[in-house]
Amino acid sequence: MAKTRWMAAAGAIVLMVTALLLPVSAHAQKTLYVGGTQSLTGPFAEDSAAVLLGIEDYVKYVNETKNMAPWRKEKFPADVKLEVLWRDDELKPAKAMPIYEELKAKGMLVGRISGSPIALALKDRMWEDKMGATSMATGSYLLTPPQSIFTYYPIYTDCIAAVADWFKGNWKETRKPKVAYLTADNAMGRSIEIPEMKAYLEKIGYEFVGTQYVPLVPTSPPTTQLTWLKEKNVDLALGVMINPGSQPTVKEMVRLGMGPFQQHKMTFGVASPGHGGIFAPAMGELGDGYVCAGSFPNWDDPSAGVKFMLDIQKKYHPQKMNTNIMYQGGILEAMIQVEALRLAMQALPVDKLTRRDVLEKGFYMIKNLDTGEISSTPITYGPGDIQGVDQVRIDQIQKGKVVKVGLTPIRNIYTKK
Repeated sequence: MAKTRWMAAAGAIVLMVTALLLPVSAHAQKTLYVGGTQSLTGPFAEDSAAVLLGIEDYVKYVNETKNMAPWRKEKFPADVKLEVLWRDDELKPAKAMPIYEELKAKGMLVGRISGSPIALALKDRMWEDKMGATSMATGSYLLTPPQSIFTYYPIYTDCIAAVADWFKGNWKETRKPKVAYLTADNAMGRSIEIPEMKAYLEKIGYEFVGTQYVPLVPTSPPTTQLTWLKEKNVDLALGVMINPGSQPTVKEMVRLGMGPFQQHKMTFGVASPGHGGIFAPAMGELGDGYVCAGSFPNWDDPSAGVKFMLDIQKKYHPQKMNTNIMYQGGILEAMIQVEALRLAMQALPVDKLTRRDVLEKGFYMIKNLDTGEISSTPITYGPGDIQGVDQVRIDQIQKGKVVKVGLTPIRNIYTKK
């Protein structure tokens, strides 16, 4: 019996020593989820797939290295593992609502918004639940407090204000330039139609002409809308469109002899998500003159962030490099969600965290988050401050390439109610 006890004690000691000698990563890890609802079916499918891949790649990188980025010194906790959790909402609020409840029940402490219809459906519920979330949509509806949905590029009104500032700064004639809206016929496109936006355009010296709508994904060229703009002698058309809308619009503009380098001089400027990085490869020099504000750096940009994104893609899926510009949006969303979790864990043990903790001790505490210049400026949040950047990047297509032509301060066009 004594020998048996001695052997048992010796075995226990061996187990204890072995456990102490093992690296932290070999011990049981706690799991935290990132990700959320995606729109992998419908008009945003390509963009959303790129976002999801960016989130997945960043999570692999953090799990492997425990680094937050090559240029950052902070480390993610060694005993915590990240896992991507997502579902396809098909850009349908009726599907997004139960998905949100499912993921919340599984223990998700962060969420995401995949489009304007989803934001409008979930924003109040998320605030009630104190769920901090990143968003692929950036309408002015996110600025009506209280809110817990955070953006990483400017809201649509501030984006088109940046285009208007840039165009006016290059205006050479003595008369007032004429401006009109040429925008998607959905919640996203119509979000710019607020009194403050029209007042700002008139304040800085524009003559406002009116509005024309184009279906989110046109089934025929928007000839009627463009002819109306041409007849009104519009100099600058502003809107919010995705590339399936902006590309056929510009093709029809060229056919009608409209554009900065065409017989009828009219510039067409959009907010993200009409990204030049998607537009230019598809359109080439046919799209010269097209302007987009609020997007991300092109893939040939020398910034640390672009190098990082190319490096991790070459590591994880070298045969399937994704150059959709919204991959960069996915990296930013993952960076923000993971940073919120990291900061919250500095205040509380991981197994004690609640959604409110991650919102208040995580998202609200993000200050000057260095994204390697993927976002237009470092990202800062706080209570009532959900717009992470304070400047707007402006790109124009020139000779078939994306060219950065400006960086202007956010004008805060939308007045918080």
